[in-house]
Order: sequence, then C-alpha cells, then structure tokens
Amino acid sequence: MNEIYVTGHKNPDTDSIVAAIAYANLRHAIGDGNYVAARIGHTNDETRKLLERFGFAEPLLINDMRTQIADLDFDRPTAINSAVTIDRAWSIMREGNLDSIPIANEDGTLYGMLSMGDIASYDINTLSNNRIDMVPLFNLLSAVQGTLVNEFSLDIRPVSGAVHLSMPQSYDEPRDNAADCVLICGAQPEVVDQAIADGVSCVIICRAELKKEWADCANTAVIATPLSAARVMRIIYQAVPVERICSTEGLISFHLTDYIDDVREIMLKTRFRSYPILDKDEKVVGMLARFHLLRPRRKRVVLVDHNEAAQSVNGLGQVDVLEIIDHHRLADIQTSQPIRMRNEPVGSTNTIIAAMYQENGVLPSKNMAGLMAGAILSDTVLFKSPTCTKKDISMAERLARIAGISLDELGSSLFSVNIDRSAQELFSTDYKEFHISGHNLAVSQITCDASQKVLERKAEFLKIMDDFRRERGLETAVLMITDVLLEGSWIIYAGRDDDIAQAFSAEPKDNALFLPGIMSRKKQLIPMLTALWG
Repeated sequence: MNEIYVTGHKNPDTDSIVAAIAYANLRHAIGDGNYVAARIGHTNDETRKLLERFGFAEPLLINDMRTQIADLDFDRPTAINSAVTIDRAWSIMREGNLDSIPIANEDGTLYGMLSMGDIASYDINTLSNNRIDMVPLFNLLSAVQGTLVNEFSLDIRPVSGAVHLSMPQSYDEPRDNAADCVLICGAQPEVVDQAIADGVSCVIICRAELKKEWADCANTAVIATPLSAARVMRIIYQAVPVERICSTEGLISFHLTDYIDDVREIMLKTRFRSYPILDKDEKVVGMLARFHLLRPRRKRVVLVDHNEAAQSVNGLGQVDVLEIIDHHRLADIQTSQPIRMRNEPVGSTNTIIAAMYQENGVLPSKNMAGLMAGAILSDTVLFKSPTCTKKDISMAERLARIAGISLDELGSSLFSVNIDRSAQELFSTDYKEFHISGHNLAVSQITCDASQKVLERKAEFLKIMDDFRRERGLETAVLMITDVLLEGSWIIYAGRDDDIAQAFSAEPKDNALFLPGIMSRKKQLIPMLTALWG
C-alpha cells in the first residue's frame, strides 16, 4: 500500500527499463521508502538480453495507474463463516459498529451478505413461528452458553422442534408429537423427567440442580445453562446458522484491482449500503461503502526517461508524481505540488542515475554497473549519437570497470537485432508519438548493425504504418532504421511526401531515404520536424 513506482515511458527502450531498476535499487540502498521498478509496456529483445546477461528480472508491468480499490482505506472486517450463529454474528457487528458483514465459505470465498435488516426481519418472524429446525447442537450450546449433560451425539443429531417455556399451560403437546419439541424449564425436575420420558428433542435446564440419571439419557439432548429461562427463550432463535438468513442472490462484489471510476458507475445504479471486496483468488478481504470513494489515496510515482504525458502511464492525472529524472526536452506534465526534477543534457538517463549513486556514496554491484553501462551504450548508440556527451562516455567506462566487462563486446552484443520477428513487433518495440504544433506523428526506431536486412521488409512496414496512422489518427508515421556501422539512418515513412522532403532537405524515393550522420530521434529527427511545423 506504500509503494512508490518508478516507471519509464510507454514502449520502453533499454534506457527506460534500466533507469527504473537502477533508481529503485538506489533508493533501497539508502533506505528511503518502498520503491518498486515498473514498466508500462513490453520489453524488447535488446533489453531482455541485457537483463538476462546481468541477472535481473523484468520490472512489474503496470498498464494503468488509475486509482483502484486496493488504493482505498476500505473497511476490513473479518468475514465470518456461514456456519456461525446469528448470535455470534450480531455480537461481531455490534462490536465493530457494522451495518453488514460478509459471509464466507470454508475456503474464504464469498457465500453471502448479512445485514442488520436480515437479523431484524428474522427476529420478527420468530414471533409467529416459534420453531428451530436442524440447528447443530454446537450452535445451540454456544448461543445459550450451555453444557451438555448427557452423551447426546453432536455430529448427527441436530436439534429441531417447536420452542416451549415450561409452564402449566405450555407443555401440553400430545405424547406422539413430543419429539418435535424443545423445552425450556427451570428448577422443575418432574417436568424434565416427563419430557425425557416423552422423548422431546431437547431440554434446556436454566439455573437448576441436575439429577445424575439425566446423564444417561440417550434420545433427548439435555443442556444446562446459567442463563434465565426468559433469556434463553429470547436467544435460542439466534442459534440458527447465518447461512439460513443471509442474502445470497443478486450480490454485487468488487475486486481489489477494479478502478474506482468503474465502481462509481455501478454504485450509482444500486442501493446497497456496502459491497464485499474480493482478491484475485475470489476470497473476501473487506467491505466498500460509498464514503470510501470520497478521498482516495493516490498512487505515487517517479518518472524516468520522459516527462511528456502522451508517453507516460495511463491514468497519470490520478497519481502523485514525486520526481522526474530525464534527459529530454521539457514537455507538458503538470503536478499539483512542487517535486524534485532532474533534467540534464546527456545521452542517457542512466548517466544521471549513475551520478546519483556517486552523490549518495553508493557503489553499484557488478551486475548493476554492467546493466547501467549497457543502457548508456544503447541510448547513445555506442557513443555515436549526437546526444552523447563526455559525461556519458566517462560514466560508462567507470561502470564497465566496476563490472569488469568490455564496452566493445557489450555494445556488439546489444545491436544484433532478431529480424525474424513480425513487422508489427519490430515497429512497436521503440515506438513514440509526438504532438508538434497541432501535428500528430509517430516515430519508431530500430537500431542495428545490418540495416539492409531490415530494409528488405519495407513493404511490410509500410502496411503496418498505414494501419497505425488510421487507428491512431496520425498524419505521419516514420520508421527510423539506425545503422551503427554506417553511422546514419534509413527513413521509411507513411504520410505526406512534401513534409518529409522539406523536413530532411532530401528527395525520398518509394517512401524511403538515407540520412547520413542522423543517429538520434530526440536530438536530430524530431527537431527537424519541429522546425518544419513550429
């Protein structure tokens, strides 16, 4: 409940994923809160290879940060078993000041709901129906605080019958119907003897001495209780299991993962005072009322490698952003209160986070250092990207020394792309949308050491890009195939030819062109388009 999620952008690249892991690890190292590395998209092949090499698991996948029931301070009464007596349920509800309480099966799953109204309705019905039927003897003993006088079977002999208080005018049932009778009496041994002789179902003796021979009775349950006869007469009906009176039909329940936006809509259409809450195993964990939705506890997040709402998590408006660590241009994320913001003109977010390790006096482990070095190599395209700075190079070299690895070998392994995957997978791996002066476009980047193999599938990519344009309302979709050996990028695009030719000062051919020296989407490609439309 107190987690602080550290997450990168949608369609996360290696720098984004590793930044979340590294920053959460730094916070744990300095003992500062419960930080959890998260991601809001699937990891690509490059990232998975790097994580596997250095022994790290993928961060927690979170698709939506909207407020969920799990984020609320809901009531957490213990769900009672369906076999519990009404008397015990009433005591629990009274002690907890509860209007209703969930009833659970043996395995903890929801059986029904018991409300004060259910109990009141049942009590009123007992005024005209003075019977108890098939009440387990255990329940009856609990309700009347009694002890069993004889060896009556507890397992197979539940108690049933019309309830009578022993007075001269009350115990007058015909002898052949005595078995359907529960008799409550006081110090009246002759009445007890007669009742046993008649074979009544049960005799409850209130505040009286017991005769030894009653212990030998085999056909009648004989119970002794310290309560008065008047008290027993009132509470005996409360020995019935709650499963007999609770509501089991038409129940509405919610799960911990349900979003409160959806919960509100359902509550507006119903009139229940409270609703049971279930976990992923369908077990009851609490109760939700309308007032719980008034002041929800918002999720807390740290954003790394981005500060643009379109690239951030769904439901960003319902979270508290505590901090942003980034190396991109300032964009449009707004916060309700001041936050820590660290934005530096370097080639990788992990360069900034590695510096924060130094500032806090924390030496990363060999595996963590290797992971961050790989992320810097990835985002600076082996230091060939124009976004790369001397600080990126020196930090990567320092991390490589800690990890005991070769940057050349690590970089070579990073940019071997598996081109056997589908065109949609390749296009979606490092995909970002941008909104520039009223123009909507998407730019996907594939960084590799063999761009010609990727270009052979141009027709597939163009079809995928046209589909993306229609589905997402984009004017232009661009695939940037960056070749680390050629030190340039091929551009494949779906959109207006005039815009592409004007933005890049080059004449495209069959929706493609090569841009020598262009390695960075952030620092080169997007600024060219911004200059065109800005």
